[in-house]
Amino acid sequence: MAIKLGLECKLYRDNSGTWDEIGNVRDLTLNMEMGVADVTTRGGNGWRQNIATLRDGTVTFQMVYDTTDADFTALQTAFLAATADDREIKVAVLDGAIPTDSGDPSAQGLVAFMNVTNFSEPQNLEEAVMVDVTLQPSYNSTAPAWTTFSV
Repeated sequence: MAIKLGLECKLYRDNSGTWDEIGNVRDLTLNMEMGVADVTTRGGNGWRQNIATLRDGTVTFQMVYDTTDADFTALQTAFLAATADDREIKVAVLDGAIPTDSGDPSAQGLVAFMNVTNFSEPQNLEEAVMVDVTLQPSYNSTAPAWTTFSV
């Protein structure tokens, strides 16, 4: 059985065609859900009947507030951007590192163009300042996809 620890998982952002690992990430959650449509009929023998519709993939995580970190700055800039094109970033939420040679195991996960829809900054008295980040799929001609990276 292949067990994965959270610390083995990776978050990447596309930095001009190169996947840049975002190391300043803590407690990431990839929420994948499907909407449902009610198709209940009288023939359902008293059971509510549903069919799955659209998928949603929301990514939430925390970062240490660090304005010298290029990834922190990129996410902050995307959140504060005035135009839709500047708000969009491409990310890969993977179960491991992107392989660099044939001996490395493959990695898989969600790859999508996303918007930074939350960039909250709790300022707890006795803690380091952390930023709560939420990413959600954006309007793009390239749809989100579950992708496997291998050499």
